[in-house]
Amino acid sequence: MPRRSYDQYCAVARALDAVGDRWTLLIVRELLGGPRRYTDLHADLPGVSTDMLASRLKDMERDGLVTRRRLAPPGAAFVYELTARGRALLPALTALADWGAPALGERRPTDAIRAHWFAVPLMARLAGHFTDGTDVIDIALDEGEFHVVLGSGGPESCAPDGGAGYADGPAERPDVRLRMDTATCADIAYDRLSLALGIESGRIAVTLPEGSGERQRRKRTTTA
Repeated sequence: MPRRSYDQYCAVARALDAVGDRWTLLIVRELLGGPRRYTDLHADLPGVSTDMLASRLKDMERDGLVTRRRLAPPGAAFVYELTARGRALLPALTALADWGAPALGERRPTDAIRAHWFAVPLMARLAGHFTDGTDVIDIALDEGEFHVVLGSGGPESCAPDGGAGYADGPAERPDVRLRMDTATCADIAYDRLSLALGIESGRIAVTLPEGSGERQRRKRTTTA
């Protein structure tokens, strides 16, 4: 199928030529967490048909947003991952999450949810709170667990070149673990509650894994 275009000499129009189709940015949201198999993408994008997902991934490969590669044995499965151009969409998704936050009231009965869907809006909030060398943060919700990597530290580290990112499941060696319910996570992610107040009020439980303090001390020493 030929590529559709707005045929306008405008950066916004050019961007929408590449990412304006339904599901495209949600696929980017999933792949910001790292390489994913087709079946994993389909499982975490409830509502998308297999034909639509395959079509969008093909379009995104054509537009230089994703690549497809085969894992080394014993995996030997194909995975999709973002290119540098695809990863550069993180600030755009963060801005969209902030813009869409007022539309999130109570969860509707028809709303699907995955724990890691909170990762993108949480990154800047976590980076603004943890300025002491904390890089890897586990987030545990009732719906599941994911971890955020802040990269070089500070709010600016959430830029694509700052090493920031997230992945599903717990980290192998987190600096800190945060446990909270989904409502609290949403309040933090969308600036209805500060992380400091969430911890002070007991809505967020904080634990330090063994050895995390020494790792943070070494990081501060290295960057000093």
